[in-house]
Amino acid sequence: MFPDFASCYTSGVNLSEAIAMANDVLCLTLYDLEESGQEIPVSSSIKEIAVDSTSFVSLISCDTLDYRKFFDNRAVKKTLTIPAWLNTMAEKQNINFSLVLQQALKQELHIS
Repeated sequence: MFPDFASCYTSGVNLSEAIAMANDVLCLTLYDLEESGQEIPVSSSIKEIAVDSTSFVSLISCDTLDYRKFFDNRAVKKTLTIPAWLNTMAEKQNINFSLVLQQALKQELHIS
């Protein structure tokens, strides 16, 4: 369970599976918050989380960008406008317009 999110919890048959499942549910929760424009709460301090003697506290990492790349990798058609001279030059060089746009957007957004 994640004390900072009301409905973010999971389980696993062993520790390794539980950690993998925790990563997945945390990424999904954060992704949903980002998509809906909701504020992501500040994480609780690990030292402030109380548990009983049969439980423990662990940090779980999450990268929503990697999550997006893996789970929302569908193609989206975009219409754009460029000058005719630039189009002509690019076509003569067999430039892949989609690839160039993807590379430019990643560079602009500082995404590797």
